[in-house]
Amino acid sequence: MNEQYILGIETSCDETAAAVIKNGKEIVSNVVASQIDTHKRFGGVVPEIASRHHVEQITMVIEEAMNNAGIGFSQLSGVAVTAGPGLVGALLIGVEAAKSIAFAHSLPLIPVHHIAGHIYANRLVTELQFPLLSLVVSGGHTELIYMKEHGHFEVIGETRDDAAGEAYDKVARVLHCPYPGGPHIDRMASEGEATINLPRAWLEEGSYDFSFSGLKSAVINTVHNAKQRGETIKPENLAASFQESVVEVLVEKTIRAAKEYNVKQILLAGGVAANNGLRTALRKAVAELENIELIIPPLKLCTDNAAMIAAAGSVFYEKGIRADLTLNANPGLDLESFNSKLIN
Repeated sequence: MNEQYILGIETSCDETAAAVIKNGKEIVSNVVASQIDTHKRFGGVVPEIASRHHVEQITMVIEEAMNNAGIGFSQLSGVAVTAGPGLVGALLIGVEAAKSIAFAHSLPLIPVHHIAGHIYANRLVTELQFPLLSLVVSGGHTELIYMKEHGHFEVIGETRDDAAGEAYDKVARVLHCPYPGGPHIDRMASEGEATINLPRAWLEEGSYDFSFSGLKSAVINTVHNAKQRGETIKPENLAASFQESVVEVLVEKTIRAAKEYNVKQILLAGGVAANNGLRTALRKAVAELENIELIIPPLKLCTDNAAMIAAAGSVFYEKGIRADLTLNANPGLDLESFNSKLIN
């Protein structure tokens, strides 16, 4: 059997990344140029600045990934690239780079949905077994996704307002934490106690949807009310109380869905999958279940990277998914619309 090498390119937000994956499961190279230090002084990602950095970095990052892999472009089976969702200017840099490489070397061009990439980061840990359930938690997404086979994505629950990661960043600003705020809240939570009663949004009975806007507002009101009364709230305790509320809802809905859908595996995916409180609580909950395996990617595969895009691209390549040179960035690309292309 010929070896399959997929070059993955990811530029959906503020990481310029390229990676080469062998046979869909083995990381041969994985290069990420982060822009965190650049955006830190603004308290968040500035799209125009992110795009300019991608332009500066993309060629060098791809060259480094290929050099680290020790192969030439002629040995690639295809080029996979994040087509969406994300920041449109940032996405365009990666899409145009991938199209150029595909054209110059007569390689198949494989479009990848960013969230599918996060899910397939888990295949770089162990082989996926279906049916499975993936909890995707990031700055822009909080979703429960059911998969009955490779390339099948059914969103059974999603956030109705703020994503969990977005709520973390907003609470972090209230507590004067630097960007990105999520890791700071996680660290503070580990040093505090959940002594403050904050709401849990369970929504309608049986719903797998999420809502974190009310929780974010409750944290803000708690801080403001304490200031008006001249009281001092220990930031670590507020962080612990906030995190407990988020994690409890995420874990309970995930476990309930896993039982209802009779899955073999639960996958954790997305940037917030790096959160220690969530990882610990999910491990504890799944340990009490029978015949369900929990897969959590290593920290380097939780945040945006190109290895996950190449891993998903390998599956789509085998399914015959191809894009032509009219491929464009789609900042609002819907997973289930993307899914329909895979299963038709």
